[in-house]
Amino acid sequence: MPDGLCELLAAQGFAVARYDQRDAGESTHLPPTRTRNPFAALFGRRGGAYTAEDMADDAISVLDALGWSSAHVFGQSLGGAIAQRIALRHPGRVCTLTSMSALPGDAAGLGTLRYMRLSTLAKFARLRFPDTPEGTVEAGVAVARLCASPGYPFDEQAAREVAERVADTGIHDPQAQSRQIGAQWHGPAIGSIAVPTLVLHGDGDPLIRPRAARRTAARIPGARLAILPGVGHDVPRPIWIEIAARIRQLADTASRRPE
Repeated sequence: MPDGLCELLAAQGFAVARYDQRDAGESTHLPPTRTRNPFAALFGRRGGAYTAEDMADDAISVLDALGWSSAHVFGQSLGGAIAQRIALRHPGRVCTLTSMSALPGDAAGLGTLRYMRLSTLAKFARLRFPDTPEGTVEAGVAVARLCASPGYPFDEQAAREVAERVADTGIHDPQAQSRQIGAQWHGPAIGSIAVPTLVLHGDGDPLIRPRAARRTAARIPGARLAILPGVGHDVPRPIWIEIAARIRQLADTASRRPE
């Protein structure tokens, strides 16, 4: 989640916490293992390193460490699918759910193909950068460019600054990506989600088709759907105010629900 969006959410009255998923950023990276190509892992039936349940439980561990009994959960891309799974696995800890640019949290194997843009997957697969700090930064910029919103100018300087600050080696580590993508969900279907839900998706997403969001919103009882014009597989600055306002509105609506 971009710093600026966090600041806007804080201005809306939220206390904001964000964390790196395992095998990403400054979180724990597993030692090298024999893994498949990340995109083969996406369509596979099982992942051997850890499960999607483990990744959902990581978020609860963060809440426990903060001393928070519950939270309004937001996730984008893989984080959006994980957010859905948190609401399924730990419904008592989730006040509201906002899932952005994500597959249905229970999609698996070849069932994900209907939602993916294979041409973009091929572009990701061709990215090659040296395993150096400079290579990590260039990988971050290249991925940001591939995910960029077609309706807004790509800010390469901002993307580079983020890549330099975050220094996420997982962004060009196919083994880490394979472990993350291959973490399979074994729990209930997303139709069991019972918390107030907002589903966001860009109509110009170059990686995941908007039909994924429509399917997710249709299956979660009472979910709200917002298709964002000109938005890609990122969270561009011009829509930060809108996203913060929509999450605030969702939280306010949830607070008025009868127990």
